[in-house]
Amino acid sequence: MKKIIVFAVIFILIVSTSLIKNSTKDLDDQIYSLREDILFLDKRFNDSKLEFDYLSSSEKLLEYQKLYFENLLIKKSLKELKSIQILDDELIINELKILGKTDE
Repeated sequence: MKKIIVFAVIFILIVSTSLIKNSTKDLDDQIYSLREDILFLDKRFNDSKLEFDYLSSSEKLLEYQKLYFENLLIKKSLKELKSIQILDDELIINELKILGKTDE
């Protein structure tokens, strides 16, 4: 009778150890996957934040204009802008259609 109890205890310990080991491995895989996702999203966030910080302010854009283009950039009104389409090797220039608030 003692042998059966010892055998049952050892068998239960082996089974529980393998179950715990498998669940721990699954958790480790999930943690690794989440860390990779977080690193990817963190990199995208930092890139977006950098782009927003340096390109969104008009002062920065004017500073870049003076620094890199000097007087090469000319201010245009929205009515002067045109759109270009290429159809069958033909260049078509259309008036730009602006949706939203009109000056009428």
